[in-house]
Amino acid sequence: MSVRASDREDSMPLVARVTCPHCWHRFPPEEVNWVSAHSDLVGDPLLGSDIQQRFLPTRFDADGLAIDVKGVACQQLACPNCHLIVPRAVVEMEPLFISILGAPAAGKSYFLAAMTWMLRSTLPKHFRLAFADADPQANLILNGYEEQLFLNAKPDELALLPKTQLQGDLYQSVRFGDRVVLYPRPFVFSLRPSNSHANVSRVERISRAVCLYDNAGEHFLPGDHYSPNQPGTDHLAVSRALLFLFDPTQHPQFRRACAGKSADPQMVSGARAHRQDQILHEAASRIRAQTKLPQHQKSARPLIVVVTKYDAWSCLTNQSELKTSWAIRKTSSGISALDIENVRRFSDELHRVLSKYAPEIVSAAEAFSSDVTYLPVSALGHRPMLDERSGLLGIRPSQIQPMWAEIPMVYAIHRTTRGLIPVTRTAQESAAPS
Repeated sequence: MSVRASDREDSMPLVARVTCPHCWHRFPPEEVNWVSAHSDLVGDPLLGSDIQQRFLPTRFDADGLAIDVKGVACQQLACPNCHLIVPRAVVEMEPLFISILGAPAAGKSYFLAAMTWMLRSTLPKHFRLAFADADPQANLILNGYEEQLFLNAKPDELALLPKTQLQGDLYQSVRFGDRVVLYPRPFVFSLRPSNSHANVSRVERISRAVCLYDNAGEHFLPGDHYSPNQPGTDHLAVSRALLFLFDPTQHPQFRRACAGKSADPQMVSGARAHRQDQILHEAASRIRAQTKLPQHQKSARPLIVVVTKYDAWSCLTNQSELKTSWAIRKTSSGISALDIENVRRFSDELHRVLSKYAPEIVSAAEAFSSDVTYLPVSALGHRPMLDERSGLLGIRPSQIQPMWAEIPMVYAIHRTTRGLIPVTRTAQESAAPS
């Protein structure tokens, strides 16, 4: 075998099949490559002359680490297809791919940063789940987003996250002969029950390697932004759940309904607008093509319509704010549970609002999936302000108060993986089919 678990007490068995979070190639764990550690062993045919060589080892040390041809113990694993680094969690845990999609400027990067920041405290505190970076180096960009918003040394100065580009640091190029393929850089987290979790005895079965992506909104537009050489959205086909971000501030009917009621600068008449239903139609089309799902058949995977920037349009609902306690309740045992009835109540309320002001979104969502939930979110909890130097909108970190930023992911975990998230109902609904 080319990879084996060490004899340490904290090691886990290997999964039967590994899915690369970069190229989505599936392979048995014994085929995983290792990354050479000796400084002389550079030059990879797929990644470049200055990259450490990948190899299939024949020797291991007492801790189960592969030994390269120079006799140095290695630490990192790599995909045998694309040669990009694979976190150990992906080899030890079943993957949980969650796709986040939306129009340009829908706030995906802000939402992703607020969501993961809140999950780091919400999952351990309320659900006794350990949630951590599977590879801090791979998550470096996302961690930087979190630091900009939540650990900023200058909390009263405007902070701005960069717009996600079609190319750049969030993508990695791999050369297959004369063809260069640009893969999206995944953010990978390990999710496993802690010792006080009710199902800790099932840790090997229900732990997950959570894989997320921050694609540019342009990647989801119909047209020429998708190609086999730039498969940035191919994770849609392997995702167990979809989070579609709908931005009401980019919708003219929402802006008209909020006129005089919202102070958000994004709600002004004549601001940018996108046909956001086309984003959802395009994603559905790609999923159908890649999974061979017939046009007449709806997908069974959960589709969560995340209605962003709630603080800007909350005047259209019965609530001005969103409290975490409305979705996450303490139980008699002291451990929290997801309040499914309240989640459904909010989903029904948003269904009503969207049906009135953006019926095309409801139509697109429910034409594709048989399992649609609508959830409100405010990643920042406060309206942005104009940065006079750049002309862009920013936020003072001291004013950030996320509202329900973590709830869509908590709900997605509940719907896709049995045994991790308890719910308040007596008769638990079944998880979505694989």
